[in-house]
Amino acid sequence: MKWVPFLEKEFISSIAKCNNSSTPGLDKLSWRHLKSIVKDKSCLKRIINIADVCFELDHWPSHLKTSTSIIISKPNKKLYNSPKSFRPIVLLHILGKLIEKVIGNQLQFHSISNNFIHLSQLGGLKQRLMSDVGVTLTYFIQLGWVKNNMTSTLAFNITQFFPSLNYCLLLLILRKASFDSKVECFFSNYLVERKA
Repeated sequence: MKWVPFLEKEFISSIAKCNNSSTPGLDKLSWRHLKSIVKDKSCLKRIINIADVCFELDHWPSHLKTSTSIIISKPNKKLYNSPKSFRPIVLLHILGKLIEKVIGNQLQFHSISNNFIHLSQLGGLKQRLMSDVGVTLTYFIQLGWVKNNMTSTLAFNITQFFPSLNYCLLLLILRKASFDSKVECFFSNYLVERKA
C-alpha cells in the first residue's frame, strides 16, 4: 500500500458512524462535539493536516498515546456487589480516535483488496459480518454430517488483544502485506511509549 494523503470523505465517513451518546474521551469531547467541529471545512482540513503530518514525520504525538481506564456499572443489575456488574472502558483523546479509525479503514481496505486476509476471517471486517459466522458454521456442520463426521468448534474471545500484541511481529506483517515503508515507520512510533 503506497501511503497517500488522507481524504475528506474518509474522515466524514468514519465520523458519521460514531455514536453521539458514547462516553467522552480524555479531552472531555464526544463524537457529537467532533461532528460539529468537522462541519466547518477549515477545521476538517486542519484535522486532516494533523493526520498527514503524523504520517509524514512517522510520529504519533505522546498525548494521543495516553489512555485512562475507568470502571462503569452495567445497567439493569439487581446488585452491584460482584465484578461482573461492572466493565472497564478505555478513554482516549477523541481526535486520536478519529484518525485511528481512518487509518484502520485504510489498512483493512488494502489488506482485503490484496487478499492478505483469509476468506474465512469473519467479524470485525467490512462486509464480513458476525451473522455470516452462523451461516458458515451451519454449512461446515452439515458438510460433516454428509461425510458421517463429527463436527466440533473452538471459539475464543480476543480480549485485551492489542496490549499483548508483539509489536515487532506486527511490523513484519505490515511489511509482508506490502504496505509502504512509510506505514511501517509510522507504526514503529505509534506502538511505543504508550501510557495507561
